[in-house]
Parts: sequence; C-alpha cells; structure tokens
Amino acid sequence: MGYRLGVDVGGTFTDLLLFNADTGAFWRHKTPSTPHDSSEGILNGVTAICANAGVKPAEIEYFLHGTTVATNAVLEGKGARVGLIVTEGYRDIMQIARSYVPGGLAAWIIWPKPTPLAALEDTVTVAGRMNAQGQEVRPLNESSAREALTQLKDQGVEAITVSFMNAYTNGTHEKRVGELAREIMQDVPVSLSHEVLPEMQVYERTLTTVANAAVRPVVSKYVSNLRNKLADSGFTGKLSLLRSDGGLMSAQKAEEHPVNILMSGPAGGVTGALWVGKNAGIKNILTLDVGGTSTDVALIENLEPRRVRTTEVGHLAVRASSLDVKTVGAGGGSIAYVPELTGALRVGPQSAGAVPGPVAYGKGGELPTVTDANVVLGYLPENLLGGSFQLDREGAKKAVQTIADALGIDLMSAARGIIDIVNENMFGALRMISVQQGYDPRHFALMGFGGAGPLHVNAVARLMGSWPAISPVSPGVLCALGDATTRMRTETARSFSRLATTTDAQELIGILKEMADQTRAELRSDGIADADISSEFEIDVRYAGQAFEVPLTITPEVLERDGIDGILQRFDEEHLRLFTFNMDTPHEIVNLRAVALGQALDLPAAELPKGDGNPIAAKMRDHSLWMDGKEQAAVIYDRSKLRQGDIIPGPAIVVEMDSTTLIETGCVATVDKVGNILINLA
Repeated sequence: MGYRLGVDVGGTFTDLLLFNADTGAFWRHKTPSTPHDSSEGILNGVTAICANAGVKPAEIEYFLHGTTVATNAVLEGKGARVGLIVTEGYRDIMQIARSYVPGGLAAWIIWPKPTPLAALEDTVTVAGRMNAQGQEVRPLNESSAREALTQLKDQGVEAITVSFMNAYTNGTHEKRVGELAREIMQDVPVSLSHEVLPEMQVYERTLTTVANAAVRPVVSKYVSNLRNKLADSGFTGKLSLLRSDGGLMSAQKAEEHPVNILMSGPAGGVTGALWVGKNAGIKNILTLDVGGTSTDVALIENLEPRRVRTTEVGHLAVRASSLDVKTVGAGGGSIAYVPELTGALRVGPQSAGAVPGPVAYGKGGELPTVTDANVVLGYLPENLLGGSFQLDREGAKKAVQTIADALGIDLMSAARGIIDIVNENMFGALRMISVQQGYDPRHFALMGFGGAGPLHVNAVARLMGSWPAISPVSPGVLCALGDATTRMRTETARSFSRLATTTDAQELIGILKEMADQTRAELRSDGIADADISSEFEIDVRYAGQAFEVPLTITPEVLERDGIDGILQRFDEEHLRLFTFNMDTPHEIVNLRAVALGQALDLPAAELPKGDGNPIAAKMRDHSLWMDGKEQAAVIYDRSKLRQGDIIPGPAIVVEMDSTTLIETGCVATVDKVGNILINLA
C-alpha cells in the first residue's frame, strides 16, 4: 500500500502525518500556516516530513488533504461572481429566500439579511417548464437562453448556475442551457442544479448550486496550484480532498462539486477520533478539537459520527451532507480583552492567528491570548515542537498583566480567568451537540486534540461530567491522521415524497439499488475496485405536514429484512429522542440517498511496551504551576518514554512534539496499550 500523507491546514499551523501503510510506522510534523498562500506552508511541511522520514515525495502514493479554502471563500465573501439562470417568473428566488429569521421574538427588527451569493442584476430568466412528474409543460426557449447567457457574459460573471423548476425530476432543459453556456462562455464553469442536488424545494436546490458555483473557481485555482507545486516537488501519487461528511473525494470531483468540501477542515478531526476510538475500544466520544483560532466539537455514538443534511458556514446553510460539527471562536490564539463599557473579561472570537500569533511566540504579537495565559500559569512549558519552538514567558506575563490591571486583580488570577472563560465557551459548544440533541454527556468520553485540546480536555471534562478525558496518540496532528486514514465516499440523492402507507417496499428497494449502482460507478471511475466498495442508504422521513425531515442511515440488508415498518420504527425512536414526543400523523418518505464507500483502511495502532505503572523513566523534571488558587508542585513527563500501564497523578504535564497534556489536581491519568492518555477523577 505504500506511503500515505495526511495534511490538514489550520488557521495557525499546518499539520502533516506520513505513515507507511505496510509497516504502520509514522512521522508527524507541524509547520506555521501561510494564510496568503496555503500551498507554501504545505510544501514546507512536505519537504520537512519527507526529509525526516528519509522518503522522497515520489514514494508517496496518496496525498489526502483537509482544507478550509472553500469555507474561507464563503466567510470572507471572496467567492466568484455568479450568474444565475432560472425559470421565467422566478427571478427573485434568491432575494425572497425562506422566511426564517434567527433569534428570538422581534429579531427581524435588527437582523441584517445576508447578501445573496447571486445578485439580482446577475439573475436572468428563461422560458420553459417541467411539471412535478418530470413532463415537459412548456418547451425550452433556446433563443431566450442564448440572450440571457450573452447578457451574463457581457456583465462579466465568473461562474454560471442553472436552476429550473422541477429539474430534479427531469434535467433535460438544464442540460441544454449548460451546453449553450459552455458554447458561449468556454472558460466559465457551469453548475446544474439537478447534478448538484437532485431534490425538491427549489430555493434550497438553487442556493446549494449557487454556493457550488461561487466557490468553484476559487477551489479549482487552489487545487490546480497545489497539484502543480506537488508535481514540481516530485509527487506523482493521487491527490484526494476530505469531504464535509468525513469521506474522501478525488481532486477532480472536488473541483466540480466544491460545495461538498465546505466543512472539509473540521471533518478530519472527527475521522481521526474514530480511528483512535476503534483502536482504544471506546465507542461513545465527544470530540474537542482546539486549534489556534477556533474549537470544533462533534459527537460519535457507537463509532458512528452524527451527520446532518445541512452544511452551515456563517450565514450560509446549504443542502449538503456534513458531519455535525459545531465551531466556536475559542482557541489558543483567542485574544483576551476587557471592554470599557462592561469592565468584564472577554475571550475571543478574535484571534492572533499565525501572524503575529500569541505574544509568547515572539513574532511581534502584543495582545494577550489563551496561549499566553497557559504559559503564565505554567501549564505550557517554555519549549514546544520538541524544543524547536521556544516560548517567551516574560513577554506573556507582560501581556496578561494588562488584563490584571484592567480588572484590578493579580496576574495569576487574571490568567486563570482567561482559561476559565475559554473552557466555558468550549463547554457551551459541547452542550449544543450533546444535551440539546438529547444525549447525556456523562455517557461519553471526551477526546481533546489539536494543538491545544489536551491542555483543556481535563478541565472541560469536569464541566461536562464526561470521563475519561482522552489525550490521543499524536493529538496535535490528529486531523491529518483522520485525513490519511479515512476512505473514499460519494453519494447521490433523489426526492421521493410519498406517504409510507402508499409505498411498496420492493419499489423503494429497486430505486435505492439503481442509485447505489450509480454511486458505485463513480467510485470505480476513481480507481476503486468494485470488490472494495460497499453501499449504504439514507432515507429522510417526516410526519406528513412537518417542515423538516429526520435523516436515517440504513443498510441494504436491514431494509430487505425489516421493510418500511423498520424504517418508521427507527424514525419514531429518533423523533422521540430529539423532540421528546411522537405523533399519530401518517409518515412521509421525502428523500432517498445512496452512499458508496471505499474500503476502510485497517491500520491497527502500535502497542506500547508494558511498564510497571511507574512513569519515572519518562520524568523530565520537577515543575511548579498555578492551580486551584495556589502554586503547586508538578512533574513534566516526556510522552515518547511512557509505557503501557503507566499511572500519572495530577498535577502533571506530558509534553510531546505536537501538543501538551495537562493533568489537573484530583485527577489521575493512565496510559493505555496503544499510548492514549486516559484521565479520570482520582
């Protein structure tokens, strides 16, 4: 199987993990991100990790990449100028949108409606119509289509979206306009709604396709640039990108359907946590991915992460499958400040990022951050990345002192206040994906990763009641590990919209198998052997009259065995868990999806040599830190020298190349057989 390289680009650091799939040996590396051009940081990392491993880039078979380039394009409003072609009479579809206003009563008074990704002046109409059964009611007016496309060309649009009424049942008209678009504007990418999202609800279908078109030139440029630079370095393997739903897709497919990688970055951590949980024998996990800029949280139940049918990025909510990841502006680089108006300490969401970074990094940062507070308290020793990155503790003290002076308290209390507030922010995000979804967090372990996750996981586990608190193997590059160990995935969708009582199970199975054949063919075109492909089905169900659906995952075998009744029973159970009630109303099957999955990489974690429970061999030095309102004696350990079964009483710090783990007073950590640190109450 050769070498696989996982690369995750964050706001502060770019993480890389290279491993030999034949031997299980792996190497890891962190390098500062280069926000002006992510590929620069990636190439720096590739050069360094290959040199470290004694491997040439040409020996790497798979380059597996999680990226936020599509996410950032949406958040920063840097997507392409989109020309939208719709059915005659529907020109205002993006402006009318859905009558949804976030917030409480009267929120509409102050809520600024997001600017549509396709402007009204760049929206044109074409005569022609299909009915809901896919039959042509009115033929396509090709002359008006040519006029509309010429108008958009003259206006300088950079991408085209075609979205017609009922196109999900019959995309013939869209296909023809797409052909004309490629004829009139040869170099402009065209996105057709029946290809991007073949589901009913014309606004959602249009919005999703417009979003796809908006980020398509940006993603295409990024992927092309990265591919060329990798080729220049000698890489000849296969480039794949991580999808929002945790699977992989080829770089070519990512260029065509970038709406599926809007949450590519956060998905890597969840897939990495799955690998750790599988090897550690832990099935229920809450993930806490703390980077330099933000914290991502997710829920895994029975080694299956929660997926949702809506991908949310800022104000944009598109109809695309993604892992249920919540993000808050709380990370190592989050800036602490005291507003004059309230005089109360605040932390984030503003971040020092990679440039200039926290004051302790010595790169010109002046504002106090969470990292600086950790350094002041002694939680973060003064050398990082295996000693190659020295921290400026005195500079951190001066920065945090500004907070202490503003609050009229001592330095250590101010630093601890910063940590407590950022922990509460993380706690709030975790409650959103557990308690608010009907899950008891006490039934889950809490896994902290990312550069700063293991520093905070113990404290947040106390707040959640989620034990053990886990610091996994290679926590700082776990997202990259997730990128490297996940599998290819693709899906297709189709609206069904029929009452369950009038649905024949065999008809449903026949449609789903037809869709499964389509998705399997897509993976085969990406070089996956048919024998290595498995299929799953997703079915959206609701009570008739509801405005939302509940997605259910089901295998072909279960569907054959349990039929329609089995689906409805599962829906009732899930509806009860989510909303605490069920209804006597008939059930409606709304949408069908077939998912094709490549073979999962069976990569077992290497076991550590057995120890006698005493971690003395890993002790680096005695240390002092501030905890529970006083200075306390602690010990710093070298994680690379810990052994299976070692027991570490808190307070203690475990350091490694890519992260630092804090074990608090009143807790004790145990090293499991594969090297994870499991923290429990003493």
